[in-house]
Amino acid sequence: MYRHGARRLDQHRSRFALWAPNCREVALELQDESVHSLQATGDGWFNLDLDCPSDTSYRFVIDGRVRVPDPASRRQFGDVHGFSRVVDHDAYEWRHSAWQGRPWHETVIYEVHAGLLGGFTGIEAMLPHLVQLGVTALELMPLGEFPGRRNWGYDGVLPFAPDGSYGTPEQLKHLIDSAHGMGLMVFIDVVYNHFGPDGNYLGQYAADFFREDRHTPWGAAIDFRRPQVRDFFCENALMWLLDYRVDGLRLDAVHAIGDDAFLIELAERVRAAVEPGRHVHLVLENEDNRASLLQQGYEAQWNDDGHNALHVLLTGESEGYYADFAEDATAKLATCLSQGFVFQGQTDRRGQARGEPSEHLSPLSFVLFLQNHDQVGNRAFGERLAAMANEDALKAATLLLLLCPMVPLLFMGEEWGSRQPFLFFTDHHGELADAVREGRRNEFAEFSRFADAQQLTCIPDPNAVETFASSQPDLEPAHQPQQRAWLTFYRTLLRLRQRELVPALPGSRSLGAEALAPGALSAGWRLGDGRLLRIDINLGSEVVATGARSPAGDLLCAHRVSEEDYRQGVLPSHSAQAVLEIAP
Repeated sequence: MYRHGARRLDQHRSRFALWAPNCREVALELQDESVHSLQATGDGWFNLDLDCPSDTSYRFVIDGRVRVPDPASRRQFGDVHGFSRVVDHDAYEWRHSAWQGRPWHETVIYEVHAGLLGGFTGIEAMLPHLVQLGVTALELMPLGEFPGRRNWGYDGVLPFAPDGSYGTPEQLKHLIDSAHGMGLMVFIDVVYNHFGPDGNYLGQYAADFFREDRHTPWGAAIDFRRPQVRDFFCENALMWLLDYRVDGLRLDAVHAIGDDAFLIELAERVRAAVEPGRHVHLVLENEDNRASLLQQGYEAQWNDDGHNALHVLLTGESEGYYADFAEDATAKLATCLSQGFVFQGQTDRRGQARGEPSEHLSPLSFVLFLQNHDQVGNRAFGERLAAMANEDALKAATLLLLLCPMVPLLFMGEEWGSRQPFLFFTDHHGELADAVREGRRNEFAEFSRFADAQQLTCIPDPNAVETFASSQPDLEPAHQPQQRAWLTFYRTLLRLRQRELVPALPGSRSLGAEALAPGALSAGWRLGDGRLLRIDINLGSEVVATGARSPAGDLLCAHRVSEEDYRQGVLPSHSAQAVLEIAP
């Protein structure tokens, strides 16, 4: 099943394989300084079977002069430039080996950065909190080995090796095992569209991994036309799902991959490899809004369109990509709730057509969120919504997020109204650190907030330890009354979702959404059991009449809507209500 990297053949022997089509010879150097030649076996492959125990440290020597780690290293010793290690994945004894996952419609995602929460053991200590909150899926930002000790993970260069600053492969398995024992799924964010700038040696011996006729923001595009390249990433997906028994993958920025055939092949290979009866979920991030992929092996896509419309309504911001949503944001949010994507072929602010029709898809095909690592961390100062939006309006939007039939995603700390910033951080040095710092500041040069160029120097240095430290959320927040109120609010909504909605989500369909006034709308869905769900939301500052949409049904939940308001069919400012009705 695996060809790339080192794999155990039995208790004594391991097979080492490297695809190096642009070199003449490859040798294996062990940490004891012994050197063993690999045999060229055709199509750029070099292989060696060798007696060596598990946890043996090794690296490859290219043409007798360049020493490089294994690009498919399962564990590193000495960061991305050091030795790789042989890992015996069969050695871990799973305590919950009968776990088969959970169906997609039960999913409530909680996204975390492992380093900010104390690594794998620190996250494991949080699991009881997530269960009590009502979360059903823990999503880990990318884990692949990256340079230094601080990174978002999207600059990783060794995607098979969990970063050593987070813990060992065994500790990661223990975290996943413990999560399963508590009924929690675990998803991992994977990056298949590029490698980071520090520690990627592929160009020195496998330049064919890339194609110079097509470029991405990170340089030459990865060449997915080659079977060896497709195998590399498909094997990575299978490693997480089979060796670590994670329940799903979120594929980062697949629009930068530019090869739907590869994405379809990956999904097919995953489905074929997973044992019958086990729930495994594949989720996309895709600026191209390729709705067709959501019927070809992928469960859902992160719905940036929905987030962007909600963000504009909550904050009034209209620069950058929010410019596409600033005009009639309420109508755009209505389109999102009724049809999935806002952009389904329309042109954006750059005059480019984006998206495919999505109205035919289930609401469960879309992951909705108010915050995530991108939407918070890509801000110059990493502000969270609790520090930017009206509190009641934010709670009204949270009601919509957690009670609509789309799959909700929360970002760590959101549930207690955290105001702690989440900043962009790295651990680069020298010229690369300077380039990253200046590149980060140049990203914001055209924003009105930084009209005075001197203000750009106030943007936190990604490489400073303080930038990382200031992004660490308070892990014991509930001693503050306001934070306790937020926690209670989230827990109440998620209990309602689990009890009243989740059993009826399969087969649910939109009944449309209508703008009532600027910032206010009413959206409806027919659930799988025939009941009707309606959510009315008013993010504006004026009272709005809901008219004929409000008189019947059971008020499931409300924020700032009194019984009298409900009977009269009005929505106060910054309010929301969810209503369940028996279908006529």
